[in-house]
Amino acid sequence: GYHRGLFEKALEYHSGEQVSGLLLLCSSYICHVVESCSSTIHLIIRDLASLQKQGPNALLQEIKVLVVAHNIPTRLFPDWYLAMATSPVTCPQGSMQSESTAEVVAECLTLLLRLAACIQSLEDDSEDTNEDIHTFEPELLIPAEMINCLCNAEECITPENFVRLYLSPSQPTLDS
Repeated sequence: GYHRGLFEKALEYHSGEQVSGLLLLCSSYICHVVESCSSTIHLIIRDLASLQKQGPNALLQEIKVLVVAHNIPTRLFPDWYLAMATSPVTCPQGSMQSESTAEVVAECLTLLLRLAACIQSLEDDSEDTNEDIHTFEPELLIPAEMINCLCNAEECITPENFVRLYLSPSQPTLDS
């Protein structure tokens, strides 16, 4: 319901620009991929920042922004999808400790690309894709350890810090 209301608000302010992507629900985390125009994405991030300000009673906790990309020629997801992880996914023990945050983000994006390819192939094969994607096999999902690593990484900023950086001037004043 929260996401439905958020997307309706986005359509209200940016009519004509659909939101596509994936909301992947796992036992202890949510992975949210949003594809839309940059103003809609910034609206969503601002809303997540205001949600995070609610403190420990907020609907979502420990929100991080991994990647915001502009001018992407095609969308990965043809529509908006909601999927559930069938079981918690784990990495081999100790495999995340030696990797940099950039490497973990790259692995996460690679898994999301595989998941998008799976969804596209399901859509090509079936008339009602939403029936087929409610659950995914574990090998297509982002391991919980990877999500924990990214949640604890200083390089991955909160929505509030993202908004602050986005709104701050990129050039220092000439007087300084």
